[in-house]
Amino acid sequence: MSDQIPVARPTVDDEMVERAAAALRSGRHVKGPRVEGFESEFADFCGVEHAVAVSSGTSALFLALRAAGVGEGDAVAVPGHTFFASVSPVLSLGAEPVFVDVDPETYTMDPDALAAAAETASDDLAAVLPVHLYGQPAEVGRIRDVADEHGAAVVEDACQAHGAAIDGERAGSLGDVGCFSFYPTKNMTVAGDGGMLVTDDADLAATARHLRNHGRDDSGDHVALGLNHRMDEPRAAVGREQLDRLPAWNDRRQEIAAIYRERLGDVDGVTLPDEREGVEHVYHLFVVQVDDREALRESLAERGVDTAVHYETPAHRHESVRSHVDAVPTLPETEALVDRIVSLPMFPGLDDEDVERVCAAIRDHYAEPSAEVRR
Repeated sequence: MSDQIPVARPTVDDEMVERAAAALRSGRHVKGPRVEGFESEFADFCGVEHAVAVSSGTSALFLALRAAGVGEGDAVAVPGHTFFASVSPVLSLGAEPVFVDVDPETYTMDPDALAAAAETASDDLAAVLPVHLYGQPAEVGRIRDVADEHGAAVVEDACQAHGAAIDGERAGSLGDVGCFSFYPTKNMTVAGDGGMLVTDDADLAATARHLRNHGRDDSGDHVALGLNHRMDEPRAAVGREQLDRLPAWNDRRQEIAAIYRERLGDVDGVTLPDEREGVEHVYHLFVVQVDDREALRESLAERGVDTAVHYETPAHRHESVRSHVDAVPTLPETEALVDRIVSLPMFPGLDDEDVERVCAAIRDHYAEPSAEVRR
């Protein structure tokens, strides 16, 4: 057991280092067989026809929206409770984000709120961007019903949901196009920044491939105005090895979540995350709600347990977003959540002793007489 328990810790072992080193020694560092192999294997994993490896999850979202036809003045529905990168590509394309409130139990886009927002939006929706937050898939079925009514594409932000599923259908295959991030603390990484766009739409995939490589087609002609969003060979080599381990790592995350649920389920003052029937939650993060967040975080820090907050500022409240939208909405569920959420340690390398230590620290905190005052 380590002295300090971190919130997250990437796993990069000697085999992954050797795969990256072999890619470097090969002399083929970009646009090579390792990227192509990673794309094929990741597409198979998600149950889709096409995968396009890119330089980050943000690039995947940007390219997916652009390839889906989103452009200047288009309306795109985005949840208020999400990381900044869910909305920044929308604004970068000159589109208008339509912010939607979330379900306070699942933390994901509320389909009823989406329907209401779509009806009141100044322009019809061009796309809906549900976020599978913390490893829990959004209710894509109901979201698709709303999107279909408005002729909108469904672009899944699955950057925290590698391997998550609804009724056996994996995240990334539930909408028109799915986007993943391989940032180091995700459920799998490429030992740095990287991303993947997945889809069954051959035309959309081809457009994304052109756009990630300066707009060039297979003949070398620049058929569109694109930039460099490519993934390199060493990162793809690490990603292939990580993908092999992902199912076992997700199993371990679910085991850790089960311990948290068992040990914290009866703690007055702690609200555990929801698990919907038929949904495979892969627990990128284990996020609870409490009334005394700062006091709890301080108490856990004193006991050698790190915590984090994902995310303190709603997407629609960032200054850089407010300055680009006509009106900032009020999203009551989102705005209440951001004051109560706290992320507990969650990564496959946590052993049971560490998890028990986290739980004991939380139970001790709420057993203290002063905890009643903090609540």
